[in-house]
Amino acid sequence: MFIKSIVKTDKTTAKKYQYYRLCESFRIGKKTRHRNILSLGKLEELGSETDRKILADRIEQLFNNTSGLFDHEVSATVEKLAIEFSSVLRRKAAQDAPPLLQEVQPGAASPEDYERIDTKSIRHEDVREVGAEWMCKQAIDQLDIAGFLKGKGFDEEQINTCLMHIVSRAVYPASEHKTEQWISDNSAVAELFGKEPTRISRHMLYKAANELYELKEELEKHLSVKTNELFDLDDKIILYDLTNTYFEGRKVNSKISQFGRSKEKRSDCKLVVLALVTNSEGFVKYSHFFSGNTADCSTLTDIITTLQSYTHTSGTKPIVALDAGIATEDNLTLLKEKGYDYVCVSRSKLKDYKLVNSDPIELSDNRGNPIVIRMVATNSENKDEDIFLHVHSQQKAFKEASMKQHYNGHMETQLTALKTSVAKKGGVKKYEKVMERIGRIKQRYAKAAQYYHITVMQHNGKATAITWGLIADKNVPQDGVYFLRSSLKKSDERTLWKIYNTLTELEASFRTLKTDLSLRPVFHKLDKTTEAHLFLGILAYNLVASIRYPLKAKKINHDWRNLVRIMNTQKLVVTTMKNDKQQTIMIKACSQPKAQALEIYTALKYKTMPYYRKKFVFPQNGI
Repeated sequence: MFIKSIVKTDKTTAKKYQYYRLCESFRIGKKTRHRNILSLGKLEELGSETDRKILADRIEQLFNNTSGLFDHEVSATVEKLAIEFSSVLRRKAAQDAPPLLQEVQPGAASPEDYERIDTKSIRHEDVREVGAEWMCKQAIDQLDIAGFLKGKGFDEEQINTCLMHIVSRAVYPASEHKTEQWISDNSAVAELFGKEPTRISRHMLYKAANELYELKEELEKHLSVKTNELFDLDDKIILYDLTNTYFEGRKVNSKISQFGRSKEKRSDCKLVVLALVTNSEGFVKYSHFFSGNTADCSTLTDIITTLQSYTHTSGTKPIVALDAGIATEDNLTLLKEKGYDYVCVSRSKLKDYKLVNSDPIELSDNRGNPIVIRMVATNSENKDEDIFLHVHSQQKAFKEASMKQHYNGHMETQLTALKTSVAKKGGVKKYEKVMERIGRIKQRYAKAAQYYHITVMQHNGKATAITWGLIADKNVPQDGVYFLRSSLKKSDERTLWKIYNTLTELEASFRTLKTDLSLRPVFHKLDKTTEAHLFLGILAYNLVASIRYPLKAKKINHDWRNLVRIMNTQKLVVTTMKNDKQQTIMIKACSQPKAQALEIYTALKYKTMPYYRKKFVFPQNGI
């Protein structure tokens, strides 16, 4: 295929412009002719002849599902146009010449396969989702989990069941009971792993999850090394944080499920705490499960001893990024003793400091909101102390000012009501009662009360008047200001902010785990099956991260649920029909991926079709 340029004239303006068509060459006798295949329009997005040549080659490759890497470096604009035009070309070919699109087994002599068919006998016997499952299978093959399990003595049956369960959790996160129904009725995932869908039971899935959990430490190390090799990563920065998820049920005999502070505001339920260590690209390095009443700051000691064996850097220990909840003085001292540098949010706001640079640096946070950062100097003479970064967030300032106005307003409303009660007949006048009411108001609005002075005048044990106002010399913190703290004394402001901002990757990991992969709530009764459930979710997350990371590099930023929706527009269809010999013909084939799905396959460099077209002919009454 090639792109041919022709000159057209606008009838209204008489202006001439270039118009492009996709053509192919064919030979008649000794002469070569050109055939127009598709009109491409003006192609104003492409500025050079080279880009148009690459576009023609890329359309042909996508249309023919050519395997292998593309020879040229393809720009995002060319790739988008190629996907769009190849989809149009495929639809056009389906209308004009359907037989040419039939896929056959490798080695077939000819694509032609003519039959006289009774069209009334055509039945679509089985339609299953296959696109997301096929994408995940290729990702799990890249991670070589099968090779790892084989090395641990798993047979082929065990390996396929385990891999199928991980893919199922990624595509359709649900209980083992519902997963069994989904595999049996809706998905082609079992067939991708050579298994019969109707023979999959929830007991097989429970067993597979438990077998994977028994290999947790070794499997996490394998995935840590494999993802670094696969995507050429170096764990120069690692992120550590915790979240928790809640249980449905009483969990009477459980040790790991305890009441605690729920991050989902479900303190009515027992909880389990999940600790994750990831690198800055969002790949899980290590995970650990704690009981639900474990404080965030008490977990680092258990994690830090195993950290080095799970991360892989070129000779130096990684920098640890922490949230404020974990960054206690004891934990920071522990990191220093173990030889780790760190960046974290200071647990308290500095009071005695001065700004080092007169010119502030303006940046944006992960949501695009403006921030201003400046290095600060403390008055301490201790050279071993950490450095601090003054961060002012305009969005945070608006939020804090709004909250302050809210609580100040409520507090003053309560004081005004008490003042009215003191002044009116029959109101609260006894001095002790008035002071008690003021104490309750201060307790309720503690953050606001610290900036107010309240005076109660009395006479003969009775309150006569109440006055209040803001404390004039009170050092009120500036709204929207927080401080980053780091042991990296030679780093500049931009570097420190960039390191800390990687924590957003870990927050995104938690969102994917808990929402997209249904890590909450937990329905299991036993602690072992609970931990196996959580670990299976982490394995599925590794699969998700291995797919989304290269897609983000290609500017494809769909969330996981949307990716699954797009890919599952591709179906596996089994069609039966009768021919004129009263034979039953069964054809098993996958639908062609739509434009968005094809774009994802291309970006990942995955094969687009899990099956070749398979045809079976049965004698009369054979089915």
